[in-house]
Amino acid sequence: VQLVQSGAELRNPGASVKVSCKASGYTFINYYIDWVRQAPGQGLEWMGRIDPEDGSTYYADSVKGRFTISKDNAANTLYLQMNSLKPEDTAKYYCARRAYEEFDYWGQGTQVTVSS
Repeated sequence: VQLVQSGAELRNPGASVKVSCKASGYTFINYYIDWVRQAPGQGLEWMGRIDPEDGSTYYADSVKGRFTISKDNAANTLYLQMNSLKPEDTAKYYCARRAYEEFDYWGQGTQVTVSS
């Protein structure tokens, strides 16, 4: 099983960015994928989740309306679209495969820096 994420991004405040997570080594639609982030010196913060089978999504209140999780089943790839970026969105973003109540595989992380 592998989750491979796109590379680091630098954006100005107010801009948008789309981070990808390509899954391989398992049946794509059988596992939810969650997105979490870790800001410098902070713990993990859950962003949201997608069911790759039917596309249903769930978001943390803190990002609802600004962040969107989507999928491309043909490419076995998940996406995290982040709009209206703020400096406090600066963090390392991870996709993680959910197995029941735990995450059993993680992407390598994507650093997103929001700064003018």
